[in-house]
Amino acid sequence: MDSLSDTLKKLKITAVDRTEDSLEGCLDCLLQALAQNNTETSEKIQASGILQLFASLLTPQSSCKAKVANIIAEVAKNDSLQAQLINMGVIPTLVKLLGIHCQNAALTEMCLVAFGNLAELESSKEQFASTNIAEELVKLFKKQIEHDKREMIFEVLAPLAENDAIKLQLVEAGLVECLLEIVQQKVDSDKEDDITELKTGSDLMVLLLLGDESMQKLFEGGKGSVFQRVLSWIPSNNHQLQLAGALAIANFARNDGNCIHMVDNGIVEKLMDLLDRHVEDGNVTVQHAALSALRNLAIPVINKAKMLSAGVTETVLKFLKSEMPPVQFKLLGTLRMLIDAQAEAAEQLGKNVKLVERLVEWCEAKDHAGVMGESNRLLSALIRHSKSKDVIKTIVQSGGIKHLVTMATSEHVIMQNEALVALALIAALELGTAEKDLESAKLVQILHRLLADERSAPEIKYNSMVLICALMGSESLHKEVQDLAFLDVVSKLRSHENKSVAQQASLTEQRLTVES
Repeated sequence: MDSLSDTLKKLKITAVDRTEDSLEGCLDCLLQALAQNNTETSEKIQASGILQLFASLLTPQSSCKAKVANIIAEVAKNDSLQAQLINMGVIPTLVKLLGIHCQNAALTEMCLVAFGNLAELESSKEQFASTNIAEELVKLFKKQIEHDKREMIFEVLAPLAENDAIKLQLVEAGLVECLLEIVQQKVDSDKEDDITELKTGSDLMVLLLLGDESMQKLFEGGKGSVFQRVLSWIPSNNHQLQLAGALAIANFARNDGNCIHMVDNGIVEKLMDLLDRHVEDGNVTVQHAALSALRNLAIPVINKAKMLSAGVTETVLKFLKSEMPPVQFKLLGTLRMLIDAQAEAAEQLGKNVKLVERLVEWCEAKDHAGVMGESNRLLSALIRHSKSKDVIKTIVQSGGIKHLVTMATSEHVIMQNEALVALALIAALELGTAEKDLESAKLVQILHRLLADERSAPEIKYNSMVLICALMGSESLHKEVQDLAFLDVVSKLRSHENKSVAQQASLTEQRLTVES
């Protein structure tokens, strides 16, 4: 490898003199060395300080710019050198070269390889965003007919499109139209290359919709041709397009205005039809994407009743038997969104024994924290929104009470609170039915702990005291409250900085004193 050290020394001299022939020779030797042992050679290049010269050798006039770009592409494969190349400013230089020499296939290819290696780094994305890379890549993409060359461009586009500023630049440069054209050309083909390109193209399209600005630009108030085209993917027979279409809708449904417009224009029926096609041995990714879209669409209050009357819950419940945690998670989230402040729907679902039994089962899904959390939240929501004795009875009979009590000890305040409010309703409406379960779940001890813990949030302390008062109606629970000396804990809270907590503490203290 000593010859490499000689080459690097020689390169330093010739780079300054610009003796083209000997420069070309040195660069060839360097490329050979990189091909044989990339890591060791890259380290030697770094140690030699020659990297700094490369930027100056990348001028449009230089005859060896393609070789230099090739070396940069090779060196950029080693993580340790990527940051150094970025700091040297090779990105803007290479982008400029790409623009000037887009006819030069060898140079173009080297620039793309270098970009592909550098684009993964977060620090590079800001530099890329300050160039006209989006415009250059889209221009290049439009001219490419070869699959391999398109794949190379895709490999640069995908990491770059993770940056919101670049997403918008790519949309403005017309990338979406190119992608839609690819989809149209490849959708009916069964050639491997075409299937790959269809997937890459539609995935990239969905990625562009993850940026708020780029998404709104393409939505164009629901009148946009891109939005209309994406809609047509949902009824297609191609799973990849169905998936991309549903994911795109889920992304468009990230603000209330878009959601309301889409529901008014019949998107729900399209998604329900799609889900119906995937009930039996369906495609899990399509199920997950379509449920994600429905969940997002159900967030605005005005959409809930419309979606309920369209029969969304019936469609969603068909997936109760799914054994796939991602599908279970989205199914639960969709139902929880739909019944928010919808008493009738909450009561109907809460009396559905099959659903409640499945929820109780999923409340024990220790391997899947998301599914477990969402099941608990839906159980609580069924009670909170229906305020129905029948719903409470169904949940008691299915063994759901212990899960609500456990939920009151969650590390998430919002879940603790939802559990306490549901338990207070149970105590107010059906204490007799739930008494034994509340006792065996050790609810009174848990409430004592929550009130004594200084870290408990004010709303947790408040709702715990409301619940204590409600439990006094049960003889056995009342006895537990007396045995645990609640008076000491509660009287301390009378001077709490939160007014509501202090007031509730006074009321609770009076109640405890009178009933002792």
